[in-house]
Amino acid sequence: MPDAITFTVNGTQRTINDHPMSRLLDVLRETLSLTGTKEGCGEGECGACSVLIDGELVNSCLVPLLQVDGAHVTTIEGVSAYKIQKAFLDEGGAQCGICTPGMIMATVHLLKRNPNPDEQQIRDGLAGNLCRCTGYTRIFEAVREAIKPR
Repeated sequence: MPDAITFTVNGTQRTINDHPMSRLLDVLRETLSLTGTKEGCGEGECGACSVLIDGELVNSCLVPLLQVDGAHVTTIEGVSAYKIQKAFLDEGGAQCGICTPGMIMATVHLLKRNPNPDEQQIRDGLAGNLCRCTGYTRIFEAVREAIKPR
C-alpha cells in the first residue's frame, strides 16, 4: 500500500506516494528523474549511488523511502561542486562515469568535515566507493587538485 512520504531533496520539499520500502535510489532516478545518482552493485558495496541524508553519506540503494521521511536529501544534482567536478575531469578521475557521482559526493562529504585532508584522510574518505576504471590514483589526484587554493 503506498504511503505519502515527505522529504526535501536538493532544497525542494517533495511528497512521494510510494511503498515505504521502495529504495531511495529508485525513487530518485525513476520518480524524481534525478538520474545523476547511479546504480552500481545494488548491494551497498560500490558507493556509486551515494547521496547525503541530513549531511551523512549513505548508499541510496540500501535506504528505504520511509527512512527519509522528514529528512534532507542531497544528490549530485544538488551540490555546488564545480571545482571538484572540474578537478575530476582535468585529472582524469572520471572515466566511464558510473562511480563519478558517488566519488564526488564522498569528496563533498569529506571536504565539509575536513577542508584540507592529507593523503590518508582522502583515501579513508573515499574508501566506501569502488572504481573499476581509474585505479584510484587519478581520483586521489583530483581531490588533491580540488583542495588547492585558487
